[in-house]
Amino acid sequence: MGFLWTLLELLLAFIIIALFALLSAIFIEASRRSHNHTHVEAPAIFEDPNSLKQVPCPHVSDPAEKYISLIIPAFNEEHRLPGALEETMNYLEQRAAKDKSFSYEVVIVDDGSSDGTKNAAFNFVRKYTVDNVRVILLGRNHGKGEAIRKGMLHSRGELLLMLDADGATKVNDLEKLENQIHALARKEYNTGDSAASDSSIKISDIPIAAFGSRAHLEEKALATRKWYRNFLMKGFHLVVVLTAGPGIRDTQCGFKMFTRAAARKLFTNIRLKRWCFDVELVFLCKWFGIPIMEISVNWSEIPGSKVNPLSIPNMLWELALMSFGYRTRMWKIFN
Repeated sequence: MGFLWTLLELLLAFIIIALFALLSAIFIEASRRSHNHTHVEAPAIFEDPNSLKQVPCPHVSDPAEKYISLIIPAFNEEHRLPGALEETMNYLEQRAAKDKSFSYEVVIVDDGSSDGTKNAAFNFVRKYTVDNVRVILLGRNHGKGEAIRKGMLHSRGELLLMLDADGATKVNDLEKLENQIHALARKEYNTGDSAASDSSIKISDIPIAAFGSRAHLEEKALATRKWYRNFLMKGFHLVVVLTAGPGIRDTQCGFKMFTRAAARKLFTNIRLKRWCFDVELVFLCKWFGIPIMEISVNWSEIPGSKVNPLSIPNMLWELALMSFGYRTRMWKIFN
């Protein structure tokens, strides 16, 4: 009996020490990220591969120069990126040919790839010019969230769309998000709101977010996925609701559009660097009172996904950091 008590005491001591170590690690990392403007040192530099000259780097606080910017994070995507980019550029070029007022840019953020991703991206810069396609090189891998943050902060569009490098969502679905943003902006204009009713206000000046969603595909997915993947998904969704609150069924779809005003508020504050930055976006939208629309998009599974069961601990770690950082007011939110 004495041996069992000793074993239980040791187990309890181990649990207490482990919890203390975890809380200490969360505190230290949350404190380090409280200064969100300094946690990535790599400058955003655009280089023209034809002239080898550096191109002036814009900032989201500057006035818009294009109608829409498409931000594509890429990490070791030499095989999937070219096909997705070809489809994207064909769509944008066709739309620009039909509508002379339509202007665009594609910003590819190479998140420290070790394969031929950079060369694949630069091939499109050479083909379509550095005015339409730009590449940001982060140097080393920081995570999808940081790659998108960097691209958003240095884009020129009135509307800014983030989309994955695998082309899982068809690029023409951006029109669904775009149309809903314009519809909500017109509704705000017609309500007589003092900010939105001013005729000088542009779409880029009204903070709105539109999230692509795969929630309509959930029933089919539940029937085809392994039971443990469904269990993990449901558990993750529960943690997301507890962290960022309810209201969005699919926080993780990589197809999201923001007006320039919304992107300015959100991406100058975001701190999570990897998979859970989407959850932080939801939290920040609610904090700022930025309306979020969840819109069904077409989506298909593309082989080569970077998400795997080992991603779950990292997601939980980031959610813990976020919850601690904001609840303790350690992470300040700047307007």
